[in-house]
Amino acid sequence: MDKRITAFVLKGIKIEPSSGFPENIPVFEVPSMRSSDSIREVACKANTDYSLVCTGARPVQLGAFALERMVQAADSTAAGMVYADYYVMKEGTMVPNPVIEYQDGSLRDDFDFGSLLLFNTGALKEAAAQMHAGYGFAGLYDLRLRISQHHRIVHVPEFLYTRVDPDSRKSGEIQFDYVDPKNHEMQLEMEQACTNHLKNINAWLQPVFKPIRFDQEDFKTEVSVVIPVRNRVKTIADAMDSVLKQKAGFAFNLIVVDNHSSDGTTDIIRSYAALDKRIIHVVPKRKDLGIGGCWNEAIMHPLCGKFSVQLDSDDLYIDETVIERIAGAFYGQQCAMVVGSYRMVNFALEEIPPGLIDHKEWTPGNGRNNALRINGLGAPRAFYTPVIRKILVPNVSYGEDYAVGLAISRYYQIGRIFEPLYLCRRWEENSDASIDIHKQNAFNFYKDKIRTMELWARQRYVQEGQMV
Repeated sequence: MDKRITAFVLKGIKIEPSSGFPENIPVFEVPSMRSSDSIREVACKANTDYSLVCTGARPVQLGAFALERMVQAADSTAAGMVYADYYVMKEGTMVPNPVIEYQDGSLRDDFDFGSLLLFNTGALKEAAAQMHAGYGFAGLYDLRLRISQHHRIVHVPEFLYTRVDPDSRKSGEIQFDYVDPKNHEMQLEMEQACTNHLKNINAWLQPVFKPIRFDQEDFKTEVSVVIPVRNRVKTIADAMDSVLKQKAGFAFNLIVVDNHSSDGTTDIIRSYAALDKRIIHVVPKRKDLGIGGCWNEAIMHPLCGKFSVQLDSDDLYIDETVIERIAGAFYGQQCAMVVGSYRMVNFALEEIPPGLIDHKEWTPGNGRNNALRINGLGAPRAFYTPVIRKILVPNVSYGEDYAVGLAISRYYQIGRIFEPLYLCRRWEENSDASIDIHKQNAFNFYKDKIRTMELWARQRYVQEGQMV
């Protein structure tokens, strides 16, 4: 085994004899695993069948015959890259950390491969030779995208090593790293690497969009605010109040889809609806609906307005001008969907990090391509109702809005409002405030599947001439 693998670690990382690494494996230090120069240095020094890249800033402990297993998987599948499940050492306890299967749509730059990546050296050298950019952050991301274009990336669903976990934050905090302003330069590099990848696999879309017409149907109401809700007795009144106080020069209503609440939420909605005819209280006949299914109930309702605007039952609009500004953006930007910005707050509505979430990485020229890399499009979201009625919303409760946004952006321009439109409450009952690894994996796998399906659709769209 020592004659088939060369290992690469970050400078300063010492591989202890107790780590399980075979003593005779050549080990090279590199200053970074993220820069293009470091990747090229790895490719230059690699001279065995396989190159083991240790990406973590802490040493790992190999399991029994771990490297043999990774090489076996690479040999038998002709993989360009192999990764595996691992354990995390937390407060002296080994906690299993399974990871998910790689797909064509696994384009997130923060995809969790773990700390050990085994590359076929030939595939690594081939990909590195095509890397002409001088990335400081996106080098390893660029490498694995290029390898995926011609080789399999194989996941071994076995726990082959243990690492110390340096990040103790909750999942709901980690998920906003990609919109943190201090990561702006890194995100630009990641976008460039992903854009080049999409061009190489014929999935990149030119900034050409189908024209939108707002006279396709007659609507009695200009805007319908849609609130899907289940058991939010503590917050639903605040959400509805923030809608009802809106001031607009057009008719609007509020469609609350009450998904069989059992905690008193229904009584609150019913009492509000009795006093204000603008409130449409919908209790679905079906009992198998997620958030997406509730959205379909709203957009298919005969009283739904021309534009259907999202508001979560935890949150509230920031002022009285929100729906008028959103409607104006549809006409002003000639788009089929509008995405705003929001401010993170606690239950008492006090601002908390990271503060404003504005997704300024969205640009008219490349936003819909970059949307395949990032993990969300922002909020609040609003749709031209005839368009979303044709697409419909997946009947799930995570990623349903992202799926619709990707599908719309394949054809239509998405408008943006970069000023905050609503306050997003983070509290213990948020669905994604803190979730275990298995649910995180399920959510991430679903979003990757949505990306995969959209990627394939765009490849077909490009092949057919991107007809508009």
